[in-house]
Amino acid sequence: MSYDVDALRRTEFPWANSGETKFLNHASTGPLPQRTVDAGVEWGRLRANPARVPQDLQFNTLARGRELIAGLIGASAEEIALSVNTSYGINLAAFSLPLKAGDVVLTPDAEFPANVYPWMQLAARRGVEYRRLACGDGVLDADRLEQELERDAHVRVVSVSWVQAASGARVDLDALSKVCRLHDVFFVVDAIQGIGPLVLDVSKTQIDILSCGAQKWLMSPWGSGFTYVRKALIQTLEPHDVSWMAVQGSDDFSRLLDYNFKWRDDARRFEFVTLPYQDFAGMNASLELLNELGAANVSAHTLRLAQRIVDWAEGRSDVTLTTPAASDRRAGIVCLRPRDPKATSGRLHAAGVTHSLRETGIRLSPYFYTTDAEVDAALAVIAG
Repeated sequence: MSYDVDALRRTEFPWANSGETKFLNHASTGPLPQRTVDAGVEWGRLRANPARVPQDLQFNTLARGRELIAGLIGASAEEIALSVNTSYGINLAAFSLPLKAGDVVLTPDAEFPANVYPWMQLAARRGVEYRRLACGDGVLDADRLEQELERDAHVRVVSVSWVQAASGARVDLDALSKVCRLHDVFFVVDAIQGIGPLVLDVSKTQIDILSCGAQKWLMSPWGSGFTYVRKALIQTLEPHDVSWMAVQGSDDFSRLLDYNFKWRDDARRFEFVTLPYQDFAGMNASLELLNELGAANVSAHTLRLAQRIVDWAEGRSDVTLTTPAASDRRAGIVCLRPRDPKATSGRLHAAGVTHSLRETGIRLSPYFYTTDAEVDAALAVIAG
């Protein structure tokens, strides 16, 4: 099953056909589908008079968000805590997991800062050792992890980005998860660059805590995202930061002063209200679109375009492919290093191609509504 890209562009991304820009920068910030824009406008109208936004609408919006996220990644809604960015979930892992002085946290050495600084702060506060491993392409493979865990029994957490923001390289979550389970090590994942271009089922790939902002590949408003906490782990963890709605009975606003300090049984114990309801209403609209198209179809279209870029780069001598060529080692990000990346970036901007200039050169990240013609136009500019 597939979908009609032309029809999708007309209804949800009309600007894409207007010539305004060729948008190949979803790894930075994704655009909003028209239905998401409409949801934001409607919530702005409602919020003008708060009487138009009753509690049921507010909390049902959040509940729907948990359901949609759970369906997308193969979780249950009880395992989803809504959050405003990826950093929230990594901080939750750092300061809620039962770690003590002398324990070791491992990450690869080329992680995005969101998966570095919380662990550095944990080390400074609690005497936990934070260790970065030098890895090829910044990617930690199962053999290397096995060796490290065999060498040091103090390792308690492994935290990785599913897909590296700078290089586009991805780890094998299944393989790393199996090694972590074998050694009784917590497995934490920053999934912001993976969910959307790739399909994930956490009922099959055991991850303890997974965090994902929704503003990139989930094409949702800034300030929306989620943290997944594995069900068996939820009731063993206490939030580091305490929200007044993280406790049982807090849905009953007529009894808030009873002060029943008993955590909720589900992942809402980790949510920090008040959440931006309007942003989550927008997220829900975007997730509904992904649901209608089908996660597998979205991924297939995205990976096909990424392969088109890879094939082009491998056929040239004036451009270096810095993303792994093997399809099972990358996702929707492809990084190219032309002879003069800065000048090439300038030409791309002048030609209306939205992209990123990163450490590894030009970063292109097409998505499910991007056309072959848009990719080819960008490659023609890079070719000079």
